Amino acid sequence: MWSRMLSQFEKKVAASITPSPLIDSAESVLLAVSGGADSVAMMFAMLRLTQTRAIDAKLIVGHINHKLREQAADADEEFVVRLGKKLGLKVVPRSVDVRACATESNLSIETAARQLRIHALIEIAKENACKSVATGHHKEDNAETMIHRLLRGTGFRGLAGIWPNKSFEDNVTFLRPLLCVTRARIIEYCRANDLDWREDHTNQDISYTRNYIRHLLLPHLQNACSGSLVAELAQLSQNCRRLHRRVCRNVEKVWPVVVSTSKPDKITLDGKIFRAQTQIIQAELVRRTLVALGSGERYFKDLHYRNIFALAQGPNGKRIELPGPFLAEAEYDKIIFHRAPKPKKVPDPFLSAPTALEIPGRTQFEDCTLKATILDAKDCELAGFKAAKDKNVEWFDYDKLAGPVLVRHRQAGDTFWPLGGEGAKKIGKFLTAQKVPHGLRQRLLIIADSEKIIWLAALRASEITKITGQTQRILQLRLWPE
Repeated sequence: MWSRMLSQFEKKVAASITPSPLIDSAESVLLAVSGGADSVAMMFAMLRLTQTRAIDAKLIVGHINHKLREQAADADEEFVVRLGKKLGLKVVPRSVDVRACATESNLSIETAARQLRIHALIEIAKENACKSVATGHHKEDNAETMIHRLLRGTGFRGLAGIWPNKSFEDNVTFLRPLLCVTRARIIEYCRANDLDWREDHTNQDISYTRNYIRHLLLPHLQNACSGSLVAELAQLSQNCRRLHRRVCRNVEKVWPVVVSTSKPDKITLDGKIFRAQTQIIQAELVRRTLVALGSGERYFKDLHYRNIFALAQGPNGKRIELPGPFLAEAEYDKIIFHRAPKPKKVPDPFLSAPTALEIPGRTQFEDCTLKATILDAKDCELAGFKAAKDKNVEWFDYDKLAGPVLVRHRQAGDTFWPLGGEGAKKIGKFLTAQKVPHGLRQRLLIIADSEKIIWLAALRASEITKITGQTQRILQLRLWPE
């Protein structure tokens, strides 16, 4: 039987949700449960609140497996599924490829994991008709976020920290019901209710910025603080949120009159009205303008804002470049923001068009000759070939090829799964890792079928078309540079 009496911890969680209209009727709420103590405590507390009718909601559990810790990550997923089943909750697990995303998008592992996790949770929420997603962020998480932003450089918006609720795409709102409690209280609650949880050993790795802040920087700062630094930062974040809401109210009044023209690729602000605003309002007007044009905020620093403020003062005709890439221009008492035009690519007249290989046979391509030969795998010995071959000859499983085989130069967006690699990667990143001189990259020869690249000639063959015990026919390619 469930007790009708709520603990102080559960009352705090309820108070953090019920003042908001976000959960005011029988709706479905997705609980983001990693298996850690914070998410387990949140799941149990939210379940208690529904059982005692403190909130009226149907709970669903979502678990995102980042595939970063191999068996440990799978064990986390199994733990969450078992716990959800024990508590009578539906669990929806999902896996994401963080490493591939980080490589392809040039992001840190932390940033890639966060972006993929948010996107996956929103997908699960939409699939299960959930308007809200609850996460287990607590007071220390908020303090770490604020310090992280201070290290990178931030203003009052950044010091607002983690918002108790925040709307993302498709009107899915993220709730943080544990933001009012410390990690110590979370552990205490778990132990009081005999709740097990999982420990992520990578949380001890201080090579990650957030772990460095958590284990080294934050404790060092706390030693120099007479009170609780976490509590002080929580209060500062609340004050900054109140300031942000006030600024936004003023900007909402100014926006319709300061924007003289607005198109998807161009927004013009009235310079006279813009200059009449306080700098804190000007900064928010600039931020909103850039976001409306499709710019992220990651690369915009205080220097960029100060340059825009100076631009607004004149003279006429001045232009500054911004990250993105975007441009800001001063023109007859107007400030015009727009995306910089993409430079036109001029084809290199010395680079030939793709050429189909004669198989079997010889193919001339620029100053090189490619000879293609079909071999019977029964008559070939792979180990001996590897021991005797040079870099200009390679073997491929002929039956794994699709369509005509071409020789060409690199193209934008080319990806390649190198032999022995863990997956596909952009060719540029592969060449950088192999320390290939920039002067040789443009004239690199690519051998590809209609679906994939099979050989960066004289550098590396593809994992996809490698010779195996099942190979019956071998395509041998030999390159003769003249």
